[in-house]
Amino acid sequence: MSGPVSETGGARTFPVVLAAPSGAGKTTLARALVRETDRFCFSVSATTRAPRQGERDGVDYTFVDRRTFEAMASRGELAEWASVHDDLYGTPRSELEKAAERGEHVVLDIDVQGARLIRAGVPEAVLIFVLPPSAEALLGRLTGRGTEDAAHVARRLRSALEELAATPEFDYVVVNDDLNRCLDDIRVIVRAESLHAARTEVLASRLDRLRAGIVRILQEDYANLPA
Repeated sequence: MSGPVSETGGARTFPVVLAAPSGAGKTTLARALVRETDRFCFSVSATTRAPRQGERDGVDYTFVDRRTFEAMASRGELAEWASVHDDLYGTPRSELEKAAERGEHVVLDIDVQGARLIRAGVPEAVLIFVLPPSAEALLGRLTGRGTEDAAHVARRLRSALEELAATPEFDYVVVNDDLNRCLDDIRVIVRAESLHAARTEVLASRLDRLRAGIVRILQEDYANLPA
């Protein structure tokens, strides 16, 4: 679901998927990308989990009950959805469509299951896997929240082992050992992908104009020279 041609370079926009084990910092990265520039917008996922302290409905997530979520999925309103730690998470298709119309890269903060579904349904999306710098750092981030008991922390760590096995499925891998450096890595990835020939809608017409110009110059100025 590519967006319209941008004003810089003729490149189309595309969804940027950030996936990671819980606690690796992908949500912080997604918010930072959106906050710093209007090139990115945050995809607001729907979820059945309860809001955490400070989270706002319609801003951080769209909080719905399980029946409502399942109805959205059955009507095909979700580009991807998955069950994570007994809660349901999904990306409304409307979020991708609105971002494409505005010419923005929509940032998807989702899990590995969701990333796989986006890969299947939105092939132009760029998938980036975010790694924590160490197991100790991951544990510190999980326990530092103060919102989960030991059983939930252990469950998330076991899930992390499974999620790490999916790393080769992603287009890029970044390590979130320093927030600003990791953001720089993501910006470089998006910039490079934006310039990729396959994503440039106007490339063919530009090549045609360039060829035509070269032929005209040869005919007008160099016609008498041997080939």
